[in-house]
Amino acid sequence: MEKDKNRFDIRTDLALEEQERFQSDCVEISGVELHQWEHKEKRIHLSQVIIKTEEGATAMGKPIGRYLTLEAPGLAEKDENFHKEVTETLAEHLLELLQLHHVENVPILVIGLGNSNATPDALGPKVLEHLQVTRHLYLEYGQDFCEKHGYPVLSGLTPGVMGQTGMESAEIIRGVVKETKPGAVIVVDALAARNVRRLGVTLQLADTGIHPGSGVGNHRNELTEEVLGIPVLALGVPTVIEYADPKASPMYVTPHDIDERVEVLSYTISEAIHEALFR
Repeated sequence: MEKDKNRFDIRTDLALEEQERFQSDCVEISGVELHQWEHKEKRIHLSQVIIKTEEGATAMGKPIGRYLTLEAPGLAEKDENFHKEVTETLAEHLLELLQLHHVENVPILVIGLGNSNATPDALGPKVLEHLQVTRHLYLEYGQDFCEKHGYPVLSGLTPGVMGQTGMESAEIIRGVVKETKPGAVIVVDALAARNVRRLGVTLQLADTGIHPGSGVGNHRNELTEEVLGIPVLALGVPTVIEYADPKASPMYVTPHDIDERVEVLSYTISEAIHEALFR
């Protein structure tokens, strides 16, 4: 999207929306593949954007890797059965991605990014509230105990935000990874979208890591395999639309029932992690 200083520029964290920008202009992107399919019985639409080359990464403004998007409008409804279907679908693809990176049955660290005091940004911390961690059982009773009961070696961290800790999240996470030595990291964070219909009902799963609060050319905040030395999966839900205007501060639009949506979605995501990892 070309920036017009006289108009709002709406940014997005969703690879699918970047790909759709080219589709609307009838332009094909070299080095980028799009696959789409339906879980009709589950009322879930899935799209996978695969960025395969540096040329594609430059065009998309996103790193090389896989970006899976689950669109499930039914998430806005109070339907426990549907949420369970989304949980199952997300768990299936989360496990597939872990297997693709050869990190099945290894210690996993789940990071909940965001500010628990700001509801649209509280998804990560909320997921960690529901997460059933088991690393302490591994440390106390050993590997045999965990294998006998089908427990993964699972730990969790909510690093907070710089205004709360005086430290960047990436600084804290790098220290924890160095000390606890997980085999992979799953980062959960709230995202921004361009399309209002995707707020609170879309999930993106990527194997490219994440860049929390980082500016252009600012790599110190990156949570990637290159920085941490282990695979980093990123899981997020768009909770806001961010309008950036050069003449004013950014403005944010979020659903009126965002409190309820974040609470329910955080449980759905935590259950998907459990289902993918517990045996």
